[in-house]
Amino acid sequence: MPSRNVKIIGIGLLVMVLGFVLMIGGGSSDPNVFNPEMFNFRRLTIAPLLIVAGVVVIIVGIMKTPRNTEE
Repeated sequence: MPSRNVKIIGIGLLVMVLGFVLMIGGGSSDPNVFNPEMFNFRRLTIAPLLIVAGVVVIIVGIMKTPRNTEE
């Protein structure tokens, strides 16, 4: 069974992956046509915030001291 820290790090990785997935798209198949969808709120604000939040969660998972488990 994974420890609590490993679960926290896994959650942070999932949040980061979600941020990268939200950044996908917005391009145009024709380079001569401008697509304004590239600069929408989701790609410029939400996705980078999720990536930074994922990094913070990973750092918390690394720095958190594990509980003393006596067998």
